[in-house]
Amino acid sequence: MTDTRRQARRAGIAALVGTTLEWYDFLIYGTAAALVLNKLFFPAISPMAGTLATFATYAVGFLARPLGGIVLGNLGDRLGRKTMLMLTIVLMGVATALIGVLPTYETVGVWAPVLLIVLRLVQGFGAGGEYAGAVVLSVEHGDQRRRGLAAAWAPAGFALATLLATGIYQLFLLLPDEQFRQWGWRVPFLLGIVMLAIGYFVRTGVAESPAFEKAQRAEEAKVSLFSALRQQPRSFLVVVGARFAENGFAYLFPVFAVAFLTRELHLAESLGLTAVIIASAVQVAGVPLFAWLSDRWGRRPVYAAGAIASALWIVPFFLLLETREPVAVIVAFVVGLGICYPAMLAPQAAWFAELFETRNRLAGFGFAREIGSVLAGGFLPLIATSLLAWSGHWWSVAAYMALLTVLTLIALAAGPETRRRDIESADEHATVTPRAQEATTKAAARQ
Repeated sequence: MTDTRRQARRAGIAALVGTTLEWYDFLIYGTAAALVLNKLFFPAISPMAGTLATFATYAVGFLARPLGGIVLGNLGDRLGRKTMLMLTIVLMGVATALIGVLPTYETVGVWAPVLLIVLRLVQGFGAGGEYAGAVVLSVEHGDQRRRGLAAAWAPAGFALATLLATGIYQLFLLLPDEQFRQWGWRVPFLLGIVMLAIGYFVRTGVAESPAFEKAQRAEEAKVSLFSALRQQPRSFLVVVGARFAENGFAYLFPVFAVAFLTRELHLAESLGLTAVIIASAVQVAGVPLFAWLSDRWGRRPVYAAGAIASALWIVPFFLLLETREPVAVIVAFVVGLGICYPAMLAPQAAWFAELFETRNRLAGFGFAREIGSVLAGGFLPLIATSLLAWSGHWWSVAAYMALLTVLTLIALAAGPETRRRDIESADEHATVTPRAQEATTKAAARQ
Protein backbone atom coordinates (compact mmCIF):
# COMPACT_ATOMS: atom_id res chain seq x y z
CA MET A 1 0.00 0.00 0.00
CA THR A 2 1.39 3.41 -0.99
CA ASP A 3 1.86 6.12 1.60
CA THR A 4 -0.88 8.20 -0.09
CA ARG A 5 -3.42 5.39 0.23
CA ARG A 6 -2.28 4.66 3.77
CA GLN A 7 -2.82 8.29 4.80
CA ALA A 8 -6.19 8.34 3.07
CA ARG A 9 -7.25 5.30 5.06
CA ARG A 10 -5.97 6.79 8.31
CA ALA A 11 -7.84 10.02 7.61
CA GLY A 12 -10.99 8.03 6.95
CA ILE A 13 -10.69 6.04 10.17
CA ALA A 14 -9.99 9.24 12.11
CA ALA A 15 -13.11 10.78 10.56
CA LEU A 16 -15.17 7.73 11.50
CA VAL A 17 -14.01 7.74 15.13
CA GLY A 18 -14.34 11.49 15.58
CA THR A 19 -17.76 11.73 14.01
CA THR A 20 -18.94 8.75 16.04
CA LEU A 21 -17.89 10.62 19.18
CA GLU A 22 -19.55 13.85 18.01
CA TRP A 23 -22.92 12.27 17.29
CA TYR A 24 -22.68 9.87 20.22
CA ASP A 25 -22.42 12.90 22.48
CA PHE A 26 -25.43 14.60 20.96
CA LEU A 27 -27.58 11.50 20.55
CA ILE A 28 -27.16 10.17 24.06
CA TYR A 29 -28.29 13.56 25.29
CA GLY A 30 -31.28 13.43 22.94
CA THR A 31 -32.17 9.93 24.09
CA ALA A 32 -31.69 10.89 27.74
CA ALA A 33 -33.80 14.00 27.19
CA ALA A 34 -36.64 11.90 25.84
CA LEU A 35 -36.46 9.37 28.68
CA VAL A 36 -35.08 10.73 31.95
CA LEU A 37 -33.47 14.20 32.05
CA ASN A 38 -36.80 16.02 32.21
CA LYS A 39 -37.51 14.23 35.49
CA LEU A 40 -34.07 14.83 37.00
CA PHE A 41 -33.34 18.42 35.96
CA PHE A 42 -36.83 19.92 35.58
CA PRO A 43 -38.97 18.03 38.13
CA ALA A 44 -40.97 21.04 39.35
CA ILE A 45 -43.04 21.38 36.16
CA SER A 46 -45.50 19.22 34.23
CA PRO A 47 -44.24 16.28 32.12
CA MET A 48 -44.94 18.09 28.82
CA ALA A 49 -43.32 21.30 30.07
CA GLY A 50 -40.38 19.29 31.41
CA THR A 51 -39.90 17.66 28.02
CA LEU A 52 -40.04 21.07 26.32
CA ALA A 53 -37.47 22.47 28.78
CA THR A 54 -35.15 19.51 28.24
CA PHE A 55 -35.40 19.80 24.46
CA ALA A 56 -34.74 23.53 24.80
CA THR A 57 -31.52 22.68 26.65
CA TYR A 58 -30.83 20.21 23.85
CA ALA A 59 -31.21 23.05 21.33
CA VAL A 60 -28.79 25.22 23.32
CA GLY A 61 -25.96 22.93 22.27
CA PHE A 62 -26.68 23.85 18.67
CA LEU A 63 -26.47 27.57 19.35
CA ALA A 64 -22.74 27.22 20.02
CA ARG A 65 -22.11 25.15 16.91
CA PRO A 66 -21.94 28.02 14.38
CA LEU A 67 -19.46 29.80 16.65
CA GLY A 68 -17.39 26.63 16.85
CA GLY A 69 -17.71 26.18 13.11
CA ILE A 70 -16.36 29.61 12.26
CA VAL A 71 -13.71 29.88 15.02
CA LEU A 72 -12.39 26.32 14.86
CA GLY A 73 -12.81 26.20 11.09
CA ASN A 74 -10.73 29.34 10.73
CA LEU A 75 -8.13 27.76 13.00
CA GLY A 76 -8.08 24.71 10.75
CA ASP A 77 -7.67 26.86 7.63
CA ARG A 78 -4.76 28.71 9.23
CA LEU A 79 -2.90 26.08 11.27
CA GLY A 80 -4.02 22.82 9.72
CA ARG A 81 -6.90 20.34 9.72
CA LYS A 82 -5.17 17.95 12.10
CA THR A 83 -4.42 20.58 14.78
CA MET A 84 -8.05 21.64 14.89
CA LEU A 85 -9.34 18.07 15.03
CA MET A 86 -7.15 17.21 18.01
CA LEU A 87 -8.70 20.14 19.88
CA THR A 88 -12.32 19.39 19.00
CA ILE A 89 -12.22 15.79 20.13
CA VAL A 90 -10.87 16.83 23.54
CA LEU A 91 -13.53 19.52 24.01
CA MET A 92 -16.37 17.18 23.17
CA GLY A 93 -15.13 14.17 25.09
CA VAL A 94 -14.50 16.08 28.30
CA ALA A 95 -17.82 17.96 28.17
CA THR A 96 -19.74 14.74 27.59
CA ALA A 97 -18.07 12.98 30.50
CA LEU A 98 -18.75 15.93 32.81
CA ILE A 99 -22.49 15.73 32.04
CA GLY A 100 -22.29 12.22 33.44
CA VAL A 101 -21.22 13.52 36.86
CA LEU A 102 -23.58 16.51 37.10
CA PRO A 103 -25.66 16.83 40.27
CA THR A 104 -29.42 16.80 39.69
CA TYR A 105 -32.06 19.38 40.63
CA GLU A 106 -32.79 17.49 43.82
CA THR A 107 -29.19 18.02 44.97
CA VAL A 108 -28.27 21.57 43.91
CA GLY A 109 -31.54 23.08 42.71
CA VAL A 110 -31.44 25.53 39.81
CA TRP A 111 -27.67 25.12 39.41
CA ALA A 112 -28.29 21.67 37.90
CA PRO A 113 -29.91 22.91 34.66
CA VAL A 114 -27.50 25.88 34.56
CA LEU A 115 -24.46 23.58 34.60
CA LEU A 116 -26.12 21.33 32.06
CA ILE A 117 -26.55 24.29 29.71
CA VAL A 118 -22.89 25.32 30.12
CA LEU A 119 -21.65 21.86 29.21
CA ARG A 120 -24.03 21.69 26.27
CA LEU A 121 -22.50 24.94 25.01
CA VAL A 122 -18.98 23.46 25.26
CA GLN A 123 -20.17 20.33 23.48
CA GLY A 124 -21.74 22.40 20.74
CA PHE A 125 -18.66 24.59 20.27
CA GLY A 126 -16.43 21.54 19.78
CA ALA A 127 -18.93 19.78 17.53
CA GLY A 128 -19.12 22.89 15.34
CA GLY A 129 -15.68 22.18 13.94
CA GLU A 130 -15.51 18.40 14.32
CA TYR A 131 -17.63 17.09 11.46
CA ALA A 132 -16.44 19.61 8.88
CA GLY A 133 -12.82 19.00 9.83
CA ALA A 134 -13.20 15.23 9.63
CA VAL A 135 -14.87 15.41 6.22
CA VAL A 136 -12.41 17.92 4.78
CA LEU A 137 -9.39 15.89 5.90
CA SER A 138 -10.87 12.73 4.31
CA VAL A 139 -11.83 14.49 1.08
CA GLU A 140 -8.46 16.21 0.68
CA HIS A 141 -6.67 12.89 1.19
CA GLY A 142 -9.04 10.97 -1.08
CA ASP A 143 -8.91 10.02 -4.75
CA GLN A 144 -10.70 12.57 -6.95
CA ARG A 145 -12.75 9.87 -8.69
CA ARG A 146 -14.02 8.47 -5.39
CA ARG A 147 -14.26 11.50 -3.11
CA GLY A 148 -17.86 10.69 -2.25
CA LEU A 149 -16.80 7.30 -0.96
CA ALA A 150 -13.77 8.81 0.82
CA ALA A 151 -16.01 11.31 2.57
CA ALA A 152 -18.46 8.55 3.60
CA TRP A 153 -16.36 7.67 6.65
CA ALA A 154 -17.71 10.68 8.54
CA PRO A 155 -21.45 10.21 7.83
CA ALA A 156 -21.00 6.50 8.56
CA GLY A 157 -19.87 7.68 11.97
CA PHE A 158 -23.29 9.24 12.45
CA ALA A 159 -24.98 5.91 11.79
CA LEU A 160 -22.53 4.10 14.04
CA ALA A 161 -23.05 6.66 16.80
CA THR A 162 -26.82 6.25 16.58
CA LEU A 163 -26.39 2.50 16.84
CA LEU A 164 -23.96 2.85 19.74
CA ALA A 165 -25.88 5.50 21.70
CA THR A 166 -29.27 3.82 21.48
CA GLY A 167 -27.77 0.37 22.04
CA ILE A 168 -26.05 1.46 25.23
CA TYR A 169 -29.17 3.16 26.53
CA GLN A 170 -31.19 0.08 25.67
CA LEU A 171 -28.80 -1.95 27.79
CA PHE A 172 -29.08 0.34 30.81
CA LEU A 173 -32.85 0.48 30.54
CA LEU A 174 -32.79 -3.15 31.67
CA LEU A 175 -31.91 -1.82 35.13
CA PRO A 176 -34.72 -1.28 37.64
CA ASP A 177 -36.19 2.20 37.13
CA GLU A 178 -34.84 3.52 40.43
CA GLN A 179 -31.28 2.44 39.64
CA PHE A 180 -31.49 3.82 36.11
CA ARG A 181 -32.55 7.22 37.45
CA GLN A 182 -29.93 7.19 40.21
CA TRP A 183 -26.83 6.21 38.22
CA GLY A 184 -27.63 4.17 35.10
CA TRP A 185 -28.25 7.19 32.85
CA ARG A 186 -24.82 8.59 33.74
CA VAL A 187 -22.69 5.71 32.43
CA PRO A 188 -23.31 6.36 28.70
CA PHE A 189 -22.03 9.92 29.19
CA LEU A 190 -18.96 8.76 31.10
CA LEU A 191 -18.08 6.40 28.25
CA GLY A 192 -17.31 9.53 26.22
CA ILE A 193 -13.86 9.49 27.87
CA VAL A 194 -13.13 6.08 26.34
CA MET A 195 -14.07 7.33 22.89
CA LEU A 196 -11.98 10.45 23.45
CA ALA A 197 -8.90 8.36 24.19
CA ILE A 198 -9.41 6.17 21.11
CA GLY A 199 -10.06 9.13 18.83
CA TYR A 200 -7.07 11.09 20.08
CA PHE A 201 -4.76 8.13 19.56
CA VAL A 202 -6.03 7.47 16.02
CA ARG A 203 -5.63 11.09 14.97
CA THR A 204 -2.01 11.35 16.07
CA GLY A 205 -1.05 9.12 13.12
CA VAL A 206 -2.77 11.19 10.41
CA ALA A 207 -0.70 13.51 8.21
CA GLU A 208 -1.83 16.96 7.13
CA SER A 209 -3.74 16.99 3.83
CA PRO A 210 -1.87 17.65 0.54
CA ALA A 211 -4.37 20.32 -0.53
CA PHE A 212 -3.82 22.30 2.67
CA GLU A 213 -0.03 22.07 2.38
CA LYS A 214 -0.23 23.23 -1.24
CA ALA A 215 -2.35 26.23 -0.23
CA GLN A 216 0.12 27.07 2.55
CA ARG A 217 3.06 27.04 0.13
CA ALA A 218 1.20 29.43 -2.15
CA GLU A 219 1.08 31.99 0.70
CA GLU A 220 -2.39 33.11 -0.25
CA ALA A 221 -4.09 36.22 1.08
CA LYS A 222 -4.86 36.18 4.77
CA VAL A 223 -7.95 34.24 5.77
CA SER A 224 -10.36 36.10 8.05
CA LEU A 225 -13.22 34.67 10.04
CA PHE A 226 -15.82 35.49 7.40
CA SER A 227 -13.75 35.05 4.22
CA ALA A 228 -15.91 32.19 2.96
CA LEU A 229 -19.11 34.14 3.47
CA ARG A 230 -17.73 37.20 1.66
CA GLN A 231 -15.97 35.38 -1.17
CA GLN A 232 -18.35 32.46 -1.74
CA PRO A 233 -21.81 33.58 -0.58
CA ARG A 234 -23.61 31.26 -2.98
CA SER A 235 -21.85 28.17 -1.62
CA PHE A 236 -22.52 29.34 1.91
CA LEU A 237 -26.27 29.76 1.34
CA VAL A 238 -26.52 26.48 -0.59
CA VAL A 239 -25.03 24.57 2.35
CA VAL A 240 -27.36 26.26 4.85
CA GLY A 241 -30.42 25.49 2.74
CA ALA A 242 -29.41 21.93 1.95
CA ARG A 243 -29.20 21.19 5.67
CA PHE A 244 -32.88 21.85 6.40
CA ALA A 245 -34.35 18.50 5.38
CA GLU A 246 -31.30 16.38 6.17
CA ASN A 247 -30.73 17.72 9.66
CA GLY A 248 -34.44 17.93 10.42
CA PHE A 249 -35.01 14.26 9.66
CA ALA A 250 -31.81 13.38 11.53
CA TYR A 251 -33.47 14.48 14.76
CA LEU A 252 -37.08 13.69 13.96
CA PHE A 253 -36.51 9.94 13.88
CA PRO A 254 -34.14 9.11 16.77
CA VAL A 255 -35.13 11.93 19.15
CA PHE A 256 -38.66 13.28 18.66
CA ALA A 257 -40.17 10.02 17.42
CA VAL A 258 -38.81 8.06 20.38
CA ALA A 259 -40.38 10.59 22.75
CA PHE A 260 -43.62 10.45 20.70
CA LEU A 261 -43.79 6.68 21.07
CA THR A 262 -43.40 6.75 24.83
CA ARG A 263 -45.29 9.91 25.77
CA GLU A 264 -48.13 9.99 23.22
CA LEU A 265 -48.61 6.35 22.28
CA HIS A 266 -47.65 4.96 25.71
CA LEU A 267 -45.43 2.25 24.28
CA ALA A 268 -42.39 0.81 26.04
CA GLU A 269 -39.26 2.91 25.85
CA SER A 270 -37.34 -0.14 24.69
CA LEU A 271 -39.41 -0.47 21.50
CA GLY A 272 -38.39 2.92 20.13
CA LEU A 273 -34.74 2.31 20.98
CA THR A 274 -34.83 -1.16 19.38
CA ALA A 275 -36.30 0.33 16.21
CA VAL A 276 -33.58 2.99 16.09
CA ILE A 277 -30.86 0.37 16.63
CA ILE A 278 -32.08 -1.80 13.74
CA ALA A 279 -32.56 1.21 11.47
CA SER A 280 -29.07 2.49 12.31
CA ALA A 281 -27.54 -0.87 11.42
CA VAL A 282 -29.20 -0.59 8.01
CA GLN A 283 -27.96 2.98 7.73
CA VAL A 284 -24.34 1.92 8.31
CA ALA A 285 -24.59 -0.15 5.12
CA GLY A 286 -26.59 2.50 3.27
CA VAL A 287 -24.13 5.37 3.69
CA PRO A 288 -21.27 3.92 1.57
CA LEU A 289 -23.80 2.72 -1.03
CA PHE A 290 -25.31 6.18 -1.53
CA ALA A 291 -21.85 7.78 -1.40
CA TRP A 292 -20.74 5.45 -4.21
CA LEU A 293 -23.86 6.36 -6.19
CA SER A 294 -23.01 10.05 -5.76
CA ASP A 295 -19.61 9.37 -7.34
CA ARG A 296 -21.36 7.83 -10.33
CA TRP A 297 -24.52 9.93 -10.72
CA GLY A 298 -23.63 13.18 -8.97
CA ARG A 299 -24.10 14.64 -5.49
CA ARG A 300 -27.32 16.57 -6.19
CA PRO A 301 -29.46 13.82 -7.79
CA VAL A 302 -28.82 11.37 -4.95
CA TYR A 303 -29.35 14.08 -2.31
CA ALA A 304 -32.63 15.22 -3.91
CA ALA A 305 -33.92 11.64 -4.13
CA GLY A 306 -33.25 11.18 -0.42
CA ALA A 307 -35.01 14.42 0.52
CA ILE A 308 -38.11 13.64 -1.56
CA ALA A 309 -38.27 10.03 -0.31
CA SER A 310 -38.01 11.20 3.32
CA ALA A 311 -40.82 13.73 2.87
CA LEU A 312 -43.06 11.16 1.19
CA TRP A 313 -42.41 8.64 3.94
CA ILE A 314 -43.36 10.90 6.87
CA VAL A 315 -47.12 10.18 6.70
CA PRO A 316 -46.72 6.39 6.40
CA PHE A 317 -44.16 6.66 9.19
CA PHE A 318 -46.64 8.10 11.70
CA LEU A 319 -49.43 5.83 10.51
CA LEU A 320 -47.25 2.80 11.16
CA LEU A 321 -46.36 4.12 14.62
CA GLU A 322 -50.05 4.50 15.45
CA THR A 323 -50.66 0.80 14.84
CA ARG A 324 -48.63 0.20 18.00
CA GLU A 325 -47.45 -3.06 16.45
CA PRO A 326 -43.73 -3.68 17.10
CA VAL A 327 -43.01 -4.94 13.57
CA ALA A 328 -44.78 -1.95 12.01
CA VAL A 329 -42.86 0.46 14.24
CA ILE A 330 -39.54 -1.12 13.31
CA VAL A 331 -40.39 -1.00 9.58
CA ALA A 332 -41.27 2.70 9.94
CA PHE A 333 -37.85 3.50 11.40
CA VAL A 334 -35.89 1.23 9.04
CA VAL A 335 -37.32 2.86 5.91
CA GLY A 336 -37.09 6.43 7.24
CA LEU A 337 -33.84 6.40 9.19
CA GLY A 338 -32.12 3.46 7.53
CA ILE A 339 -32.89 3.97 3.82
CA CYS A 340 -34.33 7.41 2.97
CA TYR A 341 -32.20 9.50 5.30
CA PRO A 342 -28.70 8.23 4.34
CA ALA A 343 -29.42 9.14 0.71
CA MET A 344 -29.13 12.75 1.90
CA LEU A 345 -26.40 12.25 4.48
CA ALA A 346 -23.94 10.31 2.29
CA PRO A 347 -23.48 12.66 -0.71
CA GLN A 348 -23.66 15.75 1.49
CA ALA A 349 -20.20 15.29 3.00
CA ALA A 350 -18.18 15.44 -0.21
CA TRP A 351 -20.50 18.00 -1.82
CA PHE A 352 -20.14 20.54 0.99
CA ALA A 353 -16.34 20.21 0.97
CA GLU A 354 -16.16 20.55 -2.81
CA LEU A 355 -18.23 23.74 -2.80
CA PHE A 356 -15.47 25.76 -1.08
CA GLU A 357 -11.91 26.74 -1.99
CA THR A 358 -9.07 25.19 -0.01
CA ARG A 359 -8.17 28.37 1.88
CA ASN A 360 -11.79 28.81 3.06
CA ARG A 361 -12.95 25.22 2.97
CA LEU A 362 -13.00 24.34 6.64
CA ALA A 363 -14.41 27.62 7.95
CA GLY A 364 -16.94 27.88 5.13
CA PHE A 365 -18.08 24.28 5.44
CA GLY A 366 -18.18 24.34 9.25
CA PHE A 367 -19.91 27.71 9.68
CA ALA A 368 -22.54 27.18 6.98
CA ARG A 369 -23.26 23.63 8.06
CA GLU A 370 -23.76 24.61 11.68
CA ILE A 371 -25.98 27.57 10.83
CA GLY A 372 -28.15 24.98 9.10
CA SER A 373 -27.94 22.77 12.19
CA VAL A 374 -29.32 25.55 14.38
CA LEU A 375 -32.14 26.41 12.01
CA ALA A 376 -33.14 22.81 11.33
CA GLY A 377 -32.04 20.01 13.68
CA GLY A 378 -31.23 21.93 16.83
CA PHE A 379 -34.77 23.15 17.34
CA LEU A 380 -36.54 20.26 15.61
CA PRO A 381 -37.47 18.29 18.77
CA LEU A 382 -38.63 21.51 20.46
CA ILE A 383 -40.61 22.75 17.43
CA ALA A 384 -42.12 19.34 16.72
CA THR A 385 -43.16 18.91 20.36
CA SER A 386 -44.68 22.41 20.38
CA LEU A 387 -46.56 21.75 17.13
CA LEU A 388 -47.88 18.50 18.54
CA ALA A 389 -49.04 20.26 21.70
CA TRP A 390 -50.71 23.00 19.63
CA SER A 391 -52.47 20.81 17.07
CA GLY A 392 -52.98 17.66 19.09
CA HIS A 393 -51.99 15.62 16.04
CA TRP A 394 -48.83 14.70 14.15
CA TRP A 395 -50.09 16.24 10.87
CA SER A 396 -48.57 19.57 11.90
CA VAL A 397 -45.17 17.90 12.30
CA ALA A 398 -45.51 16.27 8.87
CA ALA A 399 -46.34 19.65 7.31
CA TYR A 400 -43.31 21.22 8.95
CA MET A 401 -41.03 18.48 7.59
CA ALA A 402 -42.50 19.03 4.12
CA LEU A 403 -41.59 22.72 4.38
CA LEU A 404 -38.00 21.86 5.33
CA THR A 405 -37.81 19.53 2.32
CA VAL A 406 -38.97 22.24 -0.09
CA LEU A 407 -36.26 24.59 1.22
CA THR A 408 -33.63 21.91 0.72
CA LEU A 409 -34.76 21.19 -2.86
CA ILE A 410 -34.46 24.91 -3.65
CA ALA A 411 -30.90 24.91 -2.29
CA LEU A 412 -30.03 21.82 -4.33
CA ALA A 413 -31.31 23.49 -7.50
CA ALA A 414 -29.20 26.58 -6.76
CA GLY A 415 -25.98 24.68 -6.11
CA PRO A 416 -23.53 23.38 -8.75
CA GLU A 417 -22.64 19.75 -9.35
CA THR A 418 -19.10 19.19 -8.05
CA ARG A 419 -18.22 15.50 -8.31
CA ARG A 420 -15.70 16.10 -11.11
CA ARG A 421 -14.17 19.24 -9.61
CA ASP A 422 -10.44 19.28 -8.92
CA ILE A 423 -10.43 20.65 -5.40
CA GLU A 424 -6.71 21.49 -5.44
CA SER A 425 -6.95 23.64 -8.56
CA ALA A 426 -10.46 24.97 -7.95
CA ASP A 427 -9.25 27.98 -6.01
CA GLU A 428 -9.71 30.30 -8.95
CA HIS A 429 -10.23 33.32 -6.73
CA ALA A 430 -7.03 32.87 -4.76
CA THR A 431 -4.54 35.71 -4.92
CA VAL A 432 -0.97 34.54 -5.42
CA THR A 433 1.72 37.18 -5.04
CA PRO A 434 5.03 37.12 -6.96
CA ARG A 435 6.77 36.24 -3.70
CA ALA A 436 4.37 33.35 -3.18
CA GLN A 437 4.89 32.19 -6.77
CA GLU A 438 8.65 32.26 -6.24
CA ALA A 439 8.27 30.24 -3.02
CA THR A 440 6.14 27.67 -4.80
CA THR A 441 8.67 27.37 -7.63
CA LYS A 442 11.55 26.85 -5.19
CA ALA A 443 9.54 24.25 -3.25
CA ALA A 444 8.79 22.37 -6.47
CA ALA A 445 12.48 22.48 -7.45
CA ARG A 446 13.53 21.02 -4.09
CA GLN A 447 11.11 18.14 -4.57
